[in-house]
Amino acid sequence: MSVVGLISLHLYIPDSNSLKSKRMVLRSIKDRLKKLNVAVAEVDHQDLWQRSSLNIVGIGNTQTGVQQLLESAIETIERHNPGLIINKEFQWLT
Repeated sequence: MSVVGLISLHLYIPDSNSLKSKRMVLRSIKDRLKKLNVAVAEVDHQDLWQRSSLNIVGIGNTQTGVQQLLESAIETIERHNPGLIINKEFQWLT
């Protein structure tokens, strides 16, 4: 049976001064997370320059494996863009 985990991240992008610059930051995050085989979508604040809400979904065989996968996603974001994540919420969708 598959296990599905969801992390909702709220981001603050202080250096963004336009939607274009915000999209560049989000694109780099999404490109890095593709290597982890997770699904990523911006789900809120599409019209704001310095805020974003991302949902990241991971699927696996065990809860431990999915949790490690999603923690790797957070670590990847923090490593390349420290301080962007202002809030995170974790859910199991099984």
